[in-house]
Formats: sequence, C-alpha cells, structure tokens
Amino acid sequence: MELVKFRQAKAAEIDRLTRNPPRLEDQPAGLARPDFLASLRQGQAQRGLALIAEYKRASPSLGDIDLALSPHSVVAAYAAAEAISVLTEETYFKGRLSFLAELAPSGQPLLRKDFIFEPAQLLETALYPASAVLLIVRLTPRLEALAGLINLALSLGLCPVVEIFDPRELALAREAGARVIQVNARDLETLKVDPLGPIQLIKKFPPQAEEFWIAASGLAKAADLARVRAAGFGAALIGSALMASGDPGAALAELIKGLVTVHP
Repeated sequence: MELVKFRQAKAAEIDRLTRNPPRLEDQPAGLARPDFLASLRQGQAQRGLALIAEYKRASPSLGDIDLALSPHSVVAAYAAAEAISVLTEETYFKGRLSFLAELAPSGQPLLRKDFIFEPAQLLETALYPASAVLLIVRLTPRLEALAGLINLALSLGLCPVVEIFDPRELALAREAGARVIQVNARDLETLKVDPLGPIQLIKKFPPQAEEFWIAASGLAKAADLARVRAAGFGAALIGSALMASGDPGAALAELIKGLVTVHP
C-alpha cells in the first residue's frame, strides 16, 4: 500500500515535532497569508476555472521531474496562476518546507501539499507563509481526527483543502466540516489515475452551498481543464505537466490560452 509507506516516511518528522513542539510565538514578523479561497473564486469568475500551479520536483509515479528548477525560478513563471501548490514532502517528492518561504515573494497564496495527519504538523506549517494546507481523508479516516485538523487549520489562519477520492470519503469530509474539497483522480493506494473519476463524482454529488471543488491529477491539456470546468469544478491543480515541460511559464500560458477557446 502506497499510503503506508508515505505515512512511514513521516515518522522522523513526527518524532522531531513531538520532542520539540512548534511554538506559534516563533512565527516570523510580518508573515503574510494571502486569501487562498478568495483568489480561487476570483480566477473562477474571470475564466470559469481558477488554476493552481504546482511546484513538484519529483513524484513516486514519475521519479525525478526537474530537480534543477528552483522555487525562485517559478515565481515569475507561475504569476498567471491564482495560487501555487508546494510539495514539501522530502522522501518521495524531494520537497522541503523551506520552499514555502522561497516562493512567498510571488505574493500568491501558497498551498502546502504534504502528508499531514498530526496537529503538530499544522502548527509547524503555521510558522511558514502558507495560506492553505492539504488534508487527505485517507490519512485521517476517523471523523473526530479529520474534524480536529480542519478546525485547527482554520484557527491558525490556514485554509484546509480536504482531499477525497470516492463517495465515502466525500461524505466523511462533509461531515467533518470541509468547505474546500479537492478530488484526486489518482488513487493514493495504487497511484493509478482515473481521469473520469472526479467528473463522475461531481456529477453524482454536486457541490453544496459554500463548497468549492478542486480537480487534481491527470490534467495536462486545455481540453482536460475545459472538461473539469464544464463538470462544475471551480479550480484545477496542474503540476507534472508544467514541471516536465522545460518551460513552466510558457506551458501555463498555453493552458490558459487554450482554456478560453477549447471546449470539451
């Protein structure tokens, strides 16, 4: 099971945070957190679909993507996106928590994307310029635990982006109080991608009042983006297609241009 190894890879981090708990008083002065959800809603209003560009150097499914591309180099490249997703997991994605600080000069809302299932991880996230944090239902399948993480994130000024894969996880996310829901086309247990999965899910269980839905994984072309837009998603997260392009800024510009003209 892939999720088992992902959880195990966080053992040293959890141990460190347990022995030396993060203190909110250690937050840097003037720490800014641009409004993640407001930015996405603005992008949706402008082009029907907000875009979250991801900084991801490697992944378990693709291996190394582009280790030479620094966070600083994508600040300008991702300027047209409504937000930036930042992979901070070290073992399998070769990320670092410090990437958040390095990308903060972009002025855009930053989503910390990692395997987060302990409150101390959220407290540490709050020491960095993240505006949002990913919470994966499969890592926290108990209602009380998930609700606790959602509420803690909100109290820290972080927008909790709750990731689901199937109807059961959607029901749990809703019961736990999730408002920003990310549907991953990739099954984290097998790493297989079902591009139609998120579309089928949103059509069968449409977003409720105040919910904002994000489509993730398997999105590489303007036609893919147009398809999730037509299905009712408010935003799409694009990572590998941009990072592997050799020119993320040009690739993002091409997707935005195509989104205006391409129909599913």
